[in-house]
Amino acid sequence: MRLIRSALAFSAAMLMASTTWAATCANPRQMDGFKTCADVAKAEEEGAIVMYSPDPETNQAGLMAAFNKAFPKIKTNFLRLQTGALYAKLMAERQAKTYTTDILMLTDMTFAQDFQRRKGWMDYTSPENTGLKAEYKSKPEGQFFWGAAIIAGIAYNPTTVKPEDAPKSWADLNNPKWKDNINVKVSNSGLQHETWYLLRRILGDSYWADFAKQNPRAFDSYVQQFDRCVSGQDQIISTAQYSGYLQFKAKGAPIAFVIPPEGMVVTPSLYGGVNEAPHPEAAKLFLDWLTGVPGQTALVKVSSLHSLREDVAPPVGGDPITAFKLIAPDDWDVFLKTHTQFVKEWNTMVGMR
Repeated sequence: MRLIRSALAFSAAMLMASTTWAATCANPRQMDGFKTCADVAKAEEEGAIVMYSPDPETNQAGLMAAFNKAFPKIKTNFLRLQTGALYAKLMAERQAKTYTTDILMLTDMTFAQDFQRRKGWMDYTSPENTGLKAEYKSKPEGQFFWGAAIIAGIAYNPTTVKPEDAPKSWADLNNPKWKDNINVKVSNSGLQHETWYLLRRILGDSYWADFAKQNPRAFDSYVQQFDRCVSGQDQIISTAQYSGYLQFKAKGAPIAFVIPPEGMVVTPSLYGGVNEAPHPEAAKLFLDWLTGVPGQTALVKVSSLHSLREDVAPPVGGDPITAFKLIAPDDWDVFLKTHTQFVKEWNTMVGMR
């Protein structure tokens, strides 16, 4: 965990945009399992909350349903789009001074940093932020936070690939026998960008040139990746989300997971309130709930991701996050500067020019 902590600490420092920290209220209200600085009565009067997120619809629906169960007077809604399209829509709306979303979830630090430069995040420090270590919170605190950690390795279908023949490492994916049988994520994925960046550093510049010879297929959602592997259309998933593995395994699907010795790639699932939110008190209440134990527990349950609160259990059927060797950029500033290069090379490799 030393590497990931160092990387996250650097990320927090790199994202400093102001010397003014958003202050929490002096006397937060105790709710059922969490504290809030929101005006609950006003939040219920607003009566609605909208979230934009690239997370699969089933995950979002489950999370919002859990919040609505806790606060039935607040109607929930969400929009799911692939990350790049989602951010482009959000920017177009804001340019037109149309404000429709209250909560934004991103899985790409590039967009989170850009949104911060544009002063798009709401300044609100939840009293539940004390449950997260400093490296999992933005600087200034109160802009966004790591709602969960997304970790990835390799997955395969044990009915089409014998365990003894399955790849045992990231390096093994370049075995010619996997040609035309591997799927990956599209270039708009922050997780895929990190994987490209980290394996290039660990395994050398030639790694991805050799990988390109495998004719990988790229997909927007991890659900698509796992569906294709389970159905036998693909044999191997590169950059396979551990959460997806747990979800499909729980359904009885034929799927196996490989923890590469080089390390599991980790990227943040970032949440924050949006400046000019149409339902600001409901947004604050949601952020307090989500950052607290009830919301984190609900998020882990619906997504199978790992919470970064030490008082929240790992996803059902999964090992605790401390059991994995996690790898992340040790210099996020350098990493983010490679985004244009990555997109160009990745799109060429997967035929999405």
